Amino acid sequence: MERPASTPFHVLPVLMRRFRPYLRYLHTVRGPLYGALFFALIYGAATGLALNWIVKEVLPRLFDQGAAALTFVQILGYASLIPAVFLVRGLAGYFNTYLITLCGVKVLEQLRLDFFTKLQVLPLAFFSHRPTGDLISRAIADTNQLQFTLTSVANDLFKQPAQLIGAIAYLGWLAFENHDVAFLLLCLATIPLCVFPVRYVGKHLQRRVGQLQQELGAVTSTLSENIGAAREVRAFGLEAREAGRFTSSTSQLVKFQMKAAKYAGFLTPAIELISALGIAATLIYVYRAGFDWGTFLSILSAIYLCYEPIKKLGAVNSELSRGTAALHRLEDVFNEPVTIADPAKPVPVGRVRGDVAFEQVGFAYKSGVPVLTDVTVTLTAGTVCALVGPSGAGKTTFANLVPRFYDVTAGRVLIDGIDIRALTLADLRRNIAVVSQDPVLFNDTILANLLIGRSDATRAEVEAAARNAYAHDFISALPQGYDTIVGERGALVSGGQKQRLALARAFLRNAPILILDEATSALDSDSEAAIQAALKQLVVGKTVLIIAHRFSTIRDATRILVFQQGRIVASGTHPELHATSPLYKSLYDQQQAAVALPLPG
Repeated sequence: MERPASTPFHVLPVLMRRFRPYLRYLHTVRGPLYGALFFALIYGAATGLALNWIVKEVLPRLFDQGAAALTFVQILGYASLIPAVFLVRGLAGYFNTYLITLCGVKVLEQLRLDFFTKLQVLPLAFFSHRPTGDLISRAIADTNQLQFTLTSVANDLFKQPAQLIGAIAYLGWLAFENHDVAFLLLCLATIPLCVFPVRYVGKHLQRRVGQLQQELGAVTSTLSENIGAAREVRAFGLEAREAGRFTSSTSQLVKFQMKAAKYAGFLTPAIELISALGIAATLIYVYRAGFDWGTFLSILSAIYLCYEPIKKLGAVNSELSRGTAALHRLEDVFNEPVTIADPAKPVPVGRVRGDVAFEQVGFAYKSGVPVLTDVTVTLTAGTVCALVGPSGAGKTTFANLVPRFYDVTAGRVLIDGIDIRALTLADLRRNIAVVSQDPVLFNDTILANLLIGRSDATRAEVEAAARNAYAHDFISALPQGYDTIVGERGALVSGGQKQRLALARAFLRNAPILILDEATSALDSDSEAAIQAALKQLVVGKTVLIIAHRFSTIRDATRILVFQQGRIVASGTHPELHATSPLYKSLYDQQQAAVALPLPG
C-alpha cells in the first residue's frame, strides 16, 4: 500500500496519483462540487482577508481619538461591516458544507453500487475464503471512509489554501506598506516547522489505520457469523463463548482505535504549540518595531489564520492515511480478476437439447490439490444420471462445472458439442435449473421467490409449478397466500416447505438440464413419495444430474456414475454396478443396513 506524502503541501500530487482512478466519482457530481469549491474560496477570502481588514481598518476608527466625531450613522455603518462579513462567511460555509455533503452522498451511493456489482460477477471461489462479515465491512465502513476522504480532501484543498493565501496576502500587504520585508519573513518562518509533526503523524497513522480497518472487518465478521448461527448457539449453550469471542474482537478494535487516536490527537496540539511560538516571536518584533495597536491586532489575527489552515491540511494528511487504508481493502475486491465471464465472441444458442460431455476434465480449488482428474464421460439428452461416491469424491464439483460456477483447470465441458466457455453465462444458465440441498429464499413474497425460476411466467404458470411440487396447498393455507413474506433465507417457512418451493422454481424454469443436490432430503416420507412421482414427469426429455447421498433417490436413474478420489471409477445401472463395482456395492449395502436397523426403544 502506497504511503501518503509527508507534508500537507504534497497532498494534491498524492491525491492525483493514488486516488486518480476514483476521481471519476467526483466527475459525476462536478456541478455541486464546483459550487462547493466556489463557496470554499468565498469562505477563505472572507476569513483570511476581510476579518483582518476589519481588525486593522474598522476597529481603530471606532476607538481612536477621532472616533468621538463620528455620527451614529457612521458608527452603525462601520459596525454593520462585522455582521456583513460573518454573514457572507456563514452563508459560504453553509453552502459549501451542504454541497460537499450532497457530493459525498452521491459518491457513496456509486461506490457501494460498484462494489456490490463487482461481487455479483466474481466467481464462487472468491467467496470460499472471504468471511461474509469482512465483505460487509468493506461495503459499508470502507466505502464510507473513502467517500469521506474524497469529498473532504477535495473541499479542504481549496478552502484551507484560500484562507492561508488570503492571510499571507494580508501580511505581505502590511510588510509592503511598512517597507519591512523582515517582518513578513518572521511571520512565515515557523510554517515549515509545522511540517515535522505532520510528517511524524502521517508515517505512523498509515499503519495504525490499516490495522484498525482490518479489525473492524473482524468484528463485523464475528457479529455476522453469530447472527447466522443463532439456532446453533442456543442449542449448544454457546452464549458465553460467543460473548467472549466478540469481547476479544472488540478489545482488539479498541486497542487499534486508541493507537490511531494517539497519533491523530498529537497533530493539533503540536502544530498549535509551534504556531504559538511563532506568534510570540512575531509579536515581540511588532512591539519593538512600534506598530500601532490596530495593526498589532490584525497581525495577531492574520498569523492565527495562517496556522489554522496548516493544521487543517495536516488533518487532510491524516485523512489521506485513513482513505488509503480503506482504498487498499476495497481494491482487494475491485482488482479481483473476473475469471468466469462471457467470451468476446459468444456462440448464440436458444434452448439446448441437453447433451453433456466432459473431456479429460481436471479441476482443483487449490493449486496442486486436484479434486477431479481426467474425467471423461458423455451424457446424451434425456439421461437421468446419479452421482454417487464417498464424501469428498468430487460429485458436487462435477455438477457445479456444468453451469460454470467454476471453470475447469484442464479439459473442457461441452453442451450439445459446444464448449460452455464459448456461451454467454446468461444463455448457459437459462438452460439449467438447480435445486440445492439447502435452497435459499430471499426476504420477499412466495410469488417473487417462485418467479426467480422464470420472471415472465404468468400467475397460472406459477401456481401450476407449485402444484407439481406439492406446494400449492400449504401456500394457499397461509394468511397472504402467494403474497406471504418468507423472511430472511426463508426463515418463516419450514425446511420441507422451503425445499418444495425450490422444486417449484425448477418446475417453472422447465430447463433442459436439471441439477438436483439431494432435492428431497428435507421432505417427510409422504411428501417425498409424491415428489418422486412428480419428478418422473419433470425429468422426461431432460438431462438430469442427481447428487445422491441417499440411494433411495436414485432408483429411477438411467445411469449411475461412481466417484472415488476425483475420478469416475464405474458407470452403469444399479444392477450392473451392484454386481461389478465393489465400491458401489459397499456403499449401497452399508446404507441399506443402516436403514434396516431397528429404532432404539
